[in-house]
Amino acid sequence: MKTHKACVKRRVIGTRDLIKKARSGDTEAFIALIEANRQTLYKVARGFFSEPMDIEDAISETVISCWEHLSTLRKPETFRTWLTRILINKCTDIKRQRKNIVPLEQLPEAAAAVSAPDAADFEDLIRPLAPLYRVVMILYYSEGYKSREIAEMLGLPPGTVTSRLKRGREQLAGILEGKECV
Repeated sequence: MKTHKACVKRRVIGTRDLIKKARSGDTEAFIALIEANRQTLYKVARGFFSEPMDIEDAISETVISCWEHLSTLRKPETFRTWLTRILINKCTDIKRQRKNIVPLEQLPEAAAAVSAPDAADFEDLIRPLAPLYRVVMILYYSEGYKSREIAEMLGLPPGTVTSRLKRGREQLAGILEGKECV
């Protein structure tokens, strides 16, 4: 039986080789790196946005930025965290650029037509949470990052990440009990 550590070590070695090839201009190696992290990118972007076009924009901009700055990655074993951090920055930039745009769901006529989120999937279940709780919960529960890793990625103190996880769980419990988000 293979241990988790052995699998992680093999993945890091494979990632290191792919990064080395990608840095030398091998686009196939770069595509393999991105494909290996595609689900993580999607889940994190979905934590920020509900519109598929916004999610696609954030991921596309992240991939371009990653390709352009791959040479600045100091430790190949931190590629996944580095890539996620780029995505979070891109999502924040997009949100900042679009902060004056009112989504259709927030218009009075459309608000009545929007149904409750489908609880079949974790991301749908946490959709009503505030983005600051939603992103932390996706990184923690879906992606398996530790609180200190999330704190480093988001540039927050570890205590803030812990409190956001706690408040996110409290809001989620309220949703599940049929109460409104605070």
